[in-house]
Amino acid sequence: MSATVRQLLQDKNQPPLIAVSPDCTVFQALQKLAEHDIGAVAVMDGARLVGIFSERDYARRMILEGRQSSGTPVTAVMTERVIVVHPDTPASQCMAIMTEKHIRHLPILDSDHQVMGIVSIGDLVKETISEQKFLIEQLERYIAG
Repeated sequence: MSATVRQLLQDKNQPPLIAVSPDCTVFQALQKLAEHDIGAVAVMDGARLVGIFSERDYARRMILEGRQSSGTPVTAVMTERVIVVHPDTPASQCMAIMTEKHIRHLPILDSDHQVMGIVSIGDLVKETISEQKFLIEQLERYIAG
């Protein structure tokens, strides 16, 4: 049985949501990524999710376009049309969404549309490996019987 993203959030060793405000610069957002060793941050206007900023956004919309990170607002380069999931979404379904949409981060919104956190492709791969290891151990015990 695949874990839910709620369970994955509980297992992460960092705050559930790392975010920046829409008025911060790309440089400040990059500092936040480095400080927390993560690949994306939520862009929050108060309690409302307005976008997500990732390393991929930086590479594609800053470096390739020759922009300066210190003077560019994060809203100019963030992804605005964010794909989200709810807390009870299975990790396996999140993996399928990420694969189909070619994304690496999924914000989790509760029933009140509040952001609970973000799961990354790395979180999902780690969970998948853990599930497969458990299955293999169970099969080995059954065979050894």
